[in-house]
Amino acid sequence: MEVKTLDKETSDKISFVSFIIPKFASGYKMDTQTAYFYLKKYGGMDYLNECWWALHTDNPYWAIKDISQVCRNNGGNL
Repeated sequence: MEVKTLDKETSDKISFVSFIIPKFASGYKMDTQTAYFYLKKYGGMDYLNECWWALHTDNPYWAIKDISQVCRNNGGNL
């Protein structure tokens, strides 16, 4: 059986996304699953996938604000 490992960039991206979604949930008083579906519906996950590298260098507070602004621009109401 062949064992595959993730490259560093993919591993770092997974780590950041799995860190920021619960932070987003906490900031907006929702559970993690609800936050994920909200982000998915309003473009936040696409933004995270495209811009995670820049977002991960910022303070989590500002990263969450940026993500929520993207969601608002796409019809979200938080």
